[in-house]
Amino acid sequence: MNPDSTATELLDLLKQSREYTQYFVELGVETIELSGARITTSVQSLELSAQRSAKPAPGASQSYKAPAVAFSPPPPTSLFVEAAASQPVATQSTERMEDIWRDIGDCTRCGLCEGRTQVVNTFGNPKARLMFVGEAPGADEDAQGRPFVGRAGQLLTKIIEAIGMKREDVLIGNVNRCRPPGNRQPTLEEAAICRPFLFREISAVQPDVIVVMGNTALQNLLEIRGGITRVRGEFRDFRGIKVMPTFHPAYLLRDPSKKREVWEDLKKVRNYLDSLPPRT
Repeated sequence: MNPDSTATELLDLLKQSREYTQYFVELGVETIELSGARITTSVQSLELSAQRSAKPAPGASQSYKAPAVAFSPPPPTSLFVEAAASQPVATQSTERMEDIWRDIGDCTRCGLCEGRTQVVNTFGNPKARLMFVGEAPGADEDAQGRPFVGRAGQLLTKIIEAIGMKREDVLIGNVNRCRPPGNRQPTLEEAAICRPFLFREISAVQPDVIVVMGNTALQNLLEIRGGITRVRGEFRDFRGIKVMPTFHPAYLLRDPSKKREVWEDLKKVRNYLDSLPPRT
C-alpha cells in the first residue's frame, strides 16, 4: 500500500473513532464491547475506502489487492439522491405556534383529557431546521408540561448534542399531547384526533428534516404500517419534507445496543443538513 493510501486509511480510522467516542461519551456509555466479527468488518471497510480514494502516480506499481468482498460504490451524490428528487416543498402556513396552541386550549377532544395533568405542546425553536417527533408524553412530561424531559428526554438531549446541535436549536413534539394511562400506546382514534395539530405546526415551521422516533410517530406521519426496524435509516418524505425514521430513546434505554444504529441515522441527518444552503 502506498503512503497516500496508508495516510487516508489512518485519517478515516481516526475520524470514525473520534465520532463514535464523542457519541458514546455523550450518551453516558462506560463500556463498549466489540466482537471479532465487527472488527474484521471495520478493517475491510477501511481497506475498501482506502483503495477507492487512493490515486497512484502514473507508472507506479500497485501491490494492494482488495479483499474478496462484493461492493458497488455509489455515485458521489447518491447519499442525497432521494432527498434531492423529492416532491415540491409544501407552502409554509402563516400560522404561529401560539395560534395553534391557543386553538388546542385545554383540550377535551378525546378521553385522554380525563387522566392527564396538562396538555404537553411541542417545544423548541419555532425556526428550527430539525424536528423530532415521538409518541406521547410520559409521567415527567405530564407533570412539567414539556415534551421529552424524563430519562428518554435526557438521552434525546445527548443525541442532539452528539450531532453538534443544542436542544434549543431544534423542535421537539409528539403525535399526542396528553399522557395515555399507564404510558400505553395511543389508540388510532386518539392519534387521529390529535395529529392534525402536529401537521399544522410542521406546516408553520417547515423544518428541513423531521426525525420520527418509534412506530407510533412513523405510522402517523408516513402512514407506514411496517415496524421501525424495517424502515429506519432511510430518508422518507412527508409533504415535501425529509423524514428520517429511527428508534425511540425509550427503546434505547431498554436495548442500548441500538444506540449505534441511531447514531448512523442521525449522522445522515447531520450530513444532509450540512449539505443545504443557509436559511435566509
